[in-house]
Amino acid sequence: MLYRIFICFFLLLTSQNCAFAATVEVCPNCNTTSVAQAINIAQPCDTVLVQAGTYHEPTLLIDKPLFLIGRNFPILDGQEKVEIISVQASQVVIDGFQIINAAFSSSRELAGINVMNAGYIQISNNRLNNTCFGIYLANVNNSAILNNTLQAQATIELSAGNGIHAWKCNNLLINGNTVTGHRDGIYFEFVTYSSIINNHSHKNLRYGLHFMFSNNDRYQNNIFENNGAGVAVMYSNKVTMINNHFVHNWGDSAYGLLLKDIADSHIEGNLFEENTTGIHMEGSSRMDLIYNTFTQNGWAVQLQASCDNNDFSNNNFTGNTFDIATNGTLVLNKINHNFWDKYEGYDLNKDGIGDVPYRPVSLYSMLVAEMPFTIMLWRSFVVYLIDRMEKLLPSLTPENMLDSSPLMKKVNYDTSKST
Repeated sequence: MLYRIFICFFLLLTSQNCAFAATVEVCPNCNTTSVAQAINIAQPCDTVLVQAGTYHEPTLLIDKPLFLIGRNFPILDGQEKVEIISVQASQVVIDGFQIINAAFSSSRELAGINVMNAGYIQISNNRLNNTCFGIYLANVNNSAILNNTLQAQATIELSAGNGIHAWKCNNLLINGNTVTGHRDGIYFEFVTYSSIINNHSHKNLRYGLHFMFSNNDRYQNNIFENNGAGVAVMYSNKVTMINNHFVHNWGDSAYGLLLKDIADSHIEGNLFEENTTGIHMEGSSRMDLIYNTFTQNGWAVQLQASCDNNDFSNNNFTGNTFDIATNGTLVLNKINHNFWDKYEGYDLNKDGIGDVPYRPVSLYSMLVAEMPFTIMLWRSFVVYLIDRMEKLLPSLTPENMLDSSPLMKKVNYDTSKST
């Protein structure tokens, strides 16, 4: 829906301002064989139509409203010498190119496509390969990044850039992109009122998605898979996270989702599967976590003592080594009405709710938090005795860290009804 609204508004805007636009064609056998030359001679709102071929150009500077359209994916090859496209005007469309081999600099953020101080930009249906930063946006508003494929071969973070990088932007739509092999797949810093939807970010060195100081944003229906540390949302407020998959993010410091100093946010209908930690929460407040599924993780949730006023309800916890771990005894969060596959209670009145509370924090999980080497005892008889003793005489685990109405059956969640 957001995509359709944006396109309709964009077409309305350009049709009013570009009623007499012309087309400049570029091809190896045309009168114009250079993309840079075609851009220079084109008038505002013209279309530069580039046919299939390989083009070795200087940095293509777009400083006026323009439609830069590729047919059959012409190749713009920077030969690792130049930034390939630099956009410094509003109302620009870049569609249908292969953009490869951008230059690298340790002092500048060179990119396949660099957009600065502009609005109403559409970058769509492009294939970017071997670019340090793929698409770099700085002070860009009311723009869309749609259905692009961004691939890099980064091996160390210091010499790598982000796939889609946005700094100080508003009202962005990042939809349908595939990003792999970068430092962070998608990076937001000081970005507000923006949406990240239907993207696949995988095998990036650090995070599949990284938020910093970005408020009132939404990411939905994305897949974050096999990244170095999953997804991080830091120093942000009012972030909505719905129907995403956080899967196969393994490592010593890996998480499906890291939440640090975040408040007033909503996490609903997500799948956390086979991560070292499903969610790690630190300094997080006033968040609703509902209808999520945590399965086959090392730790489903690591809930630090610095978190408060968070509400966990109607979530499924299945097959996790530890359901919830914490580093404190003071409980300032609400955990209620969830399904736990380790629950051994009963339901005498058959109302679907367990008659005795469930304590998701085990004594052994607290020992592992204090002394990580004790993980070697996992599945041993000693651990069995420790947990049984704690269930009979609960004293060392947080007294109020319990689900007073655990569900007897898994929660069925309809993703189409999420808000």
